Amino acid sequence: DVQLQASGGGTVQTGRSLRLSCAASGFTFEDYSVGWFRQAPGKEREGISCISNGDGRRYYTDAVKGRFNISTEKAKNTVYLDMYNLKPEDTAVYYCAARRLVYGVGCTTPVLPPPHNYWGQGTLVTVSS
Repeated sequence: DVQLQASGGGTVQTGRSLRLSCAASGFTFEDYSVGWFRQAPGKEREGISCISNGDGRRYYTDAVKGRFNISTEKAKNTVYLDMYNLKPEDTAVYYCAARRLVYGVGCTTPVLPPPHNYWGQGTLVTVSS
């Protein structure tokens, strides 16, 4: 089966860290860009970070830049989102998505553009004050 599996969410206090994982099965991330999205309660889903596995470029929104780090571990076919200095406003359901590279070009902004070939299920991150 082809799927993305997102995991790693939990409840932490302000200032702590979490690592989210997005594991792919049935395809290899080498041919895809991967983006992380989040949806806070009562808000629309927003893209926050993207890694272009074709050239390794990484992008972040201003809200997470300097606190979050996206990376790919090829051996495990997994993309990580390391989140540091978490704030209550980071509370959301986090999703990962993958988009096949087009002529070797992946994401060029923090928001992975459509079409999104695969989505992972959400993982909830709650940051308490």
